[in-house]
Amino acid sequence: MQFWFLILLPIWVFSSPSFSVPVDVKPDPPVADPVLPTEKNPTLGNSSDIIAHSPVAEVKVVHRQDLNKKIFIALIVSSALLGGILLLASCLWIYKSKHVKSCDPKSGQSSDVAKGISFVPILDKFSSLKTSGKKGSTALIEYQVLVAATNNFSEDNILGEGGLGRVYEARFNNSIRAAVKEIFIGGQEAEREFENEIELLSKLQHQNIVSLLGYCIHGESRFLVYEIMENGNLEFHLHGPSHQSTLSWNVRMRIALDVARGLEYLHEHCNPPVIHRDVKSTNILLDSDFNAKLSDFGLAITGGSSNKASIKLSGTLGYVAPEYLLDGKLTDKSDVYAFGVVLLELLMGRKAVEKVTEAQCQSIVNWAMPQLTDRSKLPNIVDPAIRNTMDLKHLYQVAAIAVLCVQPEPSYRPLITDVLHSFIPLVPVDLGGSLRVTNPAQ
Repeated sequence: MQFWFLILLPIWVFSSPSFSVPVDVKPDPPVADPVLPTEKNPTLGNSSDIIAHSPVAEVKVVHRQDLNKKIFIALIVSSALLGGILLLASCLWIYKSKHVKSCDPKSGQSSDVAKGISFVPILDKFSSLKTSGKKGSTALIEYQVLVAATNNFSEDNILGEGGLGRVYEARFNNSIRAAVKEIFIGGQEAEREFENEIELLSKLQHQNIVSLLGYCIHGESRFLVYEIMENGNLEFHLHGPSHQSTLSWNVRMRIALDVARGLEYLHEHCNPPVIHRDVKSTNILLDSDFNAKLSDFGLAITGGSSNKASIKLSGTLGYVAPEYLLDGKLTDKSDVYAFGVVLLELLMGRKAVEKVTEAQCQSIVNWAMPQLTDRSKLPNIVDPAIRNTMDLKHLYQVAAIAVLCVQPEPSYRPLITDVLHSFIPLVPVDLGGSLRVTNPAQ
């Protein structure tokens, strides 16, 4: 209220009658100018002419006109000032309404969706399937539809197998390819993770978050239907039979950039923020062009942070941050730590935890840290599949990012936004970064 009073005050003052109408004050009697001659000038005519053209009378007229001009200018300036402030306030309101991002589908989509990356066509295709309901934007698919799409869950359709079940390739209406993940419910915890995944992924839409298309409940089995990711997960390409053969330095950096973008969306652009809580190479899926997407949100939580009094300790050994493992403190920096471990896997080609002896294991963090900060040793511990294929300056930069991400003290770790902006200049333009190279290695 005081703000608007200050804006309107000059308009009120300058437009008030006491200020807008000049006071008519009679001038003092003219005093003979000592500079002018005292004798009568014959060219001026009679005394009445002299009074009519006296300097005092002229000053009075000029004073009235000048004051009126000042009032007019003040009114214009005040009006322009008020209009400018109103215009600025309108622009700020429009800017805020367009840039507030939320996980709630009613409040808008992410910046990547706004740039034209839309999942609506995929979801629209699923609307033609035989479904029995919806949860948010996710279709509840009948079991018989899944049986037909997976060829009765044929072994030939198996894409992978995890601790909770298998993943099958499916074809709906002989045209729509998808991945069907079967989960065997063995207790309340598994049921809770299943429901949590549906709840979150029905709201999340981002180019680096896997898209959930549907789900099914059948007896003790639960099914999740995802968009197909032709190249499986990152763990397979780093540690599987192919043993890094398909992942060049630039592709690995693009994967790291994609994961950072997905985490930034969860941490910075979702309302409330989302902590993934299980970032690891098996939960990073790759499409036909090796674009990376985060998956498996069963353990994810919303709200930004938590402690051991409110949430059960969960995660995968080797990726769990020390403060979460020891004290139960969970924040977005816990995801940053796990990202750092994945980055070390991309650099070294080693698993997050490896057996040293039958009774002893060693984490990649403990093994790599003493050598990461030594520039003479660093090139020698890089994955042999990419050794000597990168600019050493870029290698040192990526190693420095990894060292910061896996710091034991969470306050020393960077925000994922800072990590993202550090990676963009290290990835070629055609792979989503800003690095311009003559002959980029794919």
